[in-house]
Amino acid sequence: MTSAPAAAAVIDRAGLDALIRVLAAQGRTVVGPTVRDGAVVLAELASGDELPYGWGVELEAGHYRLRPRPDGAAFAHSAGPNSWKAFLHPQRERQWSADRAADGGPAFRADPPPTVSYAFLGVRPCDLRAIAIQDRVLTGGPHADGRYRSRRTRAFLVAVECTEPGATCFCVSMGTGPAAGPGYDLALTELVDEDGHRFLVRAGSPEGEQVLAALPGRPSDPDTRDAADRVVREAADRMGRAMPPVDLQALMRDTLDAERWDEVTARCLTCGNCTMVCPTCFCTTAEDVTDLTGDHAERWRRWESCFDLEFTHLPTGPVRSSPRSRYRQWLTHKIGTWHDQFGSSGCVGCGRCIVWCPVGIDITEEAHALDQERRAVDDLRQAP
Repeated sequence: MTSAPAAAAVIDRAGLDALIRVLAAQGRTVVGPTVRDGAVVLAELASGDELPYGWGVELEAGHYRLRPRPDGAAFAHSAGPNSWKAFLHPQRERQWSADRAADGGPAFRADPPPTVSYAFLGVRPCDLRAIAIQDRVLTGGPHADGRYRSRRTRAFLVAVECTEPGATCFCVSMGTGPAAGPGYDLALTELVDEDGHRFLVRAGSPEGEQVLAALPGRPSDPDTRDAADRVVREAADRMGRAMPPVDLQALMRDTLDAERWDEVTARCLTCGNCTMVCPTCFCTTAEDVTDLTGDHAERWRRWESCFDLEFTHLPTGPVRSSPRSRYRQWLTHKIGTWHDQFGSSGCVGCGRCIVWCPVGIDITEEAHALDQERRAVDDLRQAP
């Protein structure tokens, strides 16, 4: 039997609604999952009634459908098409503007740092790790992103442990779930059983403890904690996908000339959907615009994709001109050379790239195929 956390409680649906009100009363913009346009998307929430109670999802490669659930669970759905990256690292953001001054020269004005204070409700463990990865990329090193840091330092994270993974989830093989790792302010585990519909809430920070103390609920009890541990453990046994149990960094390094790259890129449209939905991809480009008079100019930063032919454009042309070279760059960076740059994998096992690929390319299937080809080549080399 597990021991009681330092700060834990059990709340019901009314308590979840109270959580949103408490966070909003602190001046925070509460963002969480809701049903819109046939999908579970992340949007600003005004009350708990907007959560996707009674909705699950049906997932496969290139396939996403909502499906009703009879149990009324709020968080029994897998990751949707957008992630928290869209709020912390927006898709398009102005950096500065300039107007023609009286002397004819430009007068520049940098856009002030954002002051929004977010509360993210429903952060999956895989996305919790994705935020930590983006923290390392965008707040560390000599080229930190001050605008990202401004949003991130104000953000309050409410994680929700996964109790029902989707068919494209593979967080267990990436070590990112389904239990919530460090980095949250509060963590919820949803339970729907013969004892009712309730949420075990644990605090992970002093700020989380303060919010937890303001919620209507009861102290956690051993039976509820055991039930919460059990449903998360059971979820780990029901992953729909898995990466091969090998050193993925070495696999990418050893298979740069594999024939499998030709097979997968014969299907790849180089549309960049996988990079847009990925919660860790961070590449951007600068876009300068002027008005018709030429007296006003702006610089905007927007997301960019390594699948874009112009992404590596040099005076002599693009460095990666073929779909094969661009897909290989994405995959080898994501699960291989990311380790060299940032000390971890860039993949968190959320499965979004599988679901939202229009031709159903599956990152786990490709990793397995590359591993099988590597083994076959090794066997031929060792044959007498």
